[in-house]
Amino acid sequence: MFTNKLKRQWAEGRPAINGWLSIGNPFTAEIMAAQGYDSVTIDIQHGALDYGSVLPMFQAMRASGVTPMARVPWREPGAIMKALDAGAQGIICPMVNSAEEAAEFISYLRYPPLGQRSFGPTRAAFAYGSYGVAANDEVLALAMIETQRGVDNLEAIAATPGLDGIYIGPADLTLGTQNGTLPPGFDREEEVMITLIRRILSVCKENGIRACLHCGTAEYAAKAIGWGFDLTTVGGDSRFLAAAASASVKTWRDLTGAAPADAPAQPAKGGY
Repeated sequence: MFTNKLKRQWAEGRPAINGWLSIGNPFTAEIMAAQGYDSVTIDIQHGALDYGSVLPMFQAMRASGVTPMARVPWREPGAIMKALDAGAQGIICPMVNSAEEAAEFISYLRYPPLGQRSFGPTRAAFAYGSYGVAANDEVLALAMIETQRGVDNLEAIAATPGLDGIYIGPADLTLGTQNGTLPPGFDREEEVMITLIRRILSVCKENGIRACLHCGTAEYAAKAIGWGFDLTTVGGDSRFLAAAASASVKTWRDLTGAAPADAPAQPAKGGY
């Protein structure tokens, strides 16, 4: 039976850094998992991938020893159970708006008598050896609060039995609570958003569950750990690829003076 390394790490009082995968490719997953993250999450909700990509991505991450997780598209039992059967040791569920929805989500992760997960750990049984009802104690349930309704029900959601933590996505939390006055994005600096994020953190602590935050930079993530967050996600594969490629191209153009092929022609200097 596997033991969830992320749960052990938290029990020892150590915060965690999480990687994020949006590109449906096992080689990309293998590269990311080898960089020293404590956990790596496959984004099935918004990532450019499907279940046919998810399973080999989990396989590719196995050698690194990271805790593999998945953000599912919705609070839908089939998607949640297939991600678990593929090897996810934690599930992040978007748009949880009430204690009832949180309890429903949690029930999909636990085998009876604690929940209604169907038994059939097709890959998990091979990846982790003995895999049975004991998985109930190892699989993490992380609910996302992203709407004003979710915020209004924050205390009740956090007190839901079996919930391991709350995962904050700042972009949707901003869209869902600020009535269009602020654009979506990570690393919020507005006082109203910092106050809200830290309120969620405080309620998590009061209920003995973990607080997790999606960040855009390592600097902001470190600040959030200083506030008391247990896990911070820093960037992700697609953003890292774009940023590194863009920086390389810019440096080359700065050093060579060569303009892009589609740049407007510059008038010749001198002459008539």
